[in-house]
Amino acid sequence: MRIFNRSHVPWFMFVLLATVAACCIYVGNFHPERLPHGFSLPPWLIHKPSDHRSIGGTPLGLVLGTISLGIFVFAALLGVRKKLPFLPVGNVQRWLRGHIWLTLLTIPLILLHSGFRLGGPMTTTLMVLYAIVMVSGIYGLILQHRLPTMMKESLPAEIVFEQIPNMRAQLCAAAEKLQRSLKQQATSGSAVVATDVSQEEVLGGFIEQRLLPYLCARRGEKYRLGHAREADDIFRHLRLRVDEIYRARVDDMRRWCDERRLTDTQLRMQHWLHSWLFVHVPLSFLLLLMTVWHAFVTLFRY
Repeated sequence: MRIFNRSHVPWFMFVLLATVAACCIYVGNFHPERLPHGFSLPPWLIHKPSDHRSIGGTPLGLVLGTISLGIFVFAALLGVRKKLPFLPVGNVQRWLRGHIWLTLLTIPLILLHSGFRLGGPMTTTLMVLYAIVMVSGIYGLILQHRLPTMMKESLPAEIVFEQIPNMRAQLCAAAEKLQRSLKQQATSGSAVVATDVSQEEVLGGFIEQRLLPYLCARRGEKYRLGHAREADDIFRHLRLRVDEIYRARVDDMRRWCDERRLTDTQLRMQHWLHSWLFVHVPLSFLLLLMTVWHAFVTLFRY
């Protein structure tokens, strides 16, 4: 998703204004002497401090914490919204924009809720977990913003992700078909053999020993043909070893390797694009559960 477009401007303005308002209310309640001279909050925004030893347990602290908890719940519901696209509660793109900007809003809200302190072991653990969730989310957001452009620039032709296994299978099948054809030619003696080893056998051996292991491998980067510069040298030398009539087949094999490297590059980028979710999603749900427990303890202990 692109971040810098007009659809995000209202959300940015809302988060900015909400942050400024929350900071002003916080200062007006706990550090009124720091307000500009002649400026004071309306009485209905000033909460009577409680006897709680931390800001999180004061009325304002509880309000900020409750808003943050509500945003966590909303953020967790994004996955449900994606699986139920028919619900008339706003489209997925709007939910995703809300997910991004409202969770960013929790940064100032939680800092104000905690009074810029970590507190005891429970709240410290909660803050560390929250930091990991936010960092992983921002990292994923940057990837989703940058990788599509990188893929467009580095991949001459993007392949439908679901079709990559089929494409790889087709490349292997084409190489096996060429290998069988060369074996038949070598057996029938249709080509003129100038040396002890025919050119069909040279190409067939190359397919068996290098081309097929690479094309059919699960991870192609472990093979020399999986690296463009080394593959160029290999195919250049192979073309010099065969006559003109076989060089078109060498070019075909080179093209198959290029296509295989293309799928490897795309899979790698897709892995980067989605791997952060394996950290972000489970830790987000753990954060939600721990926040609910934190709220329960705060409300019923004091």
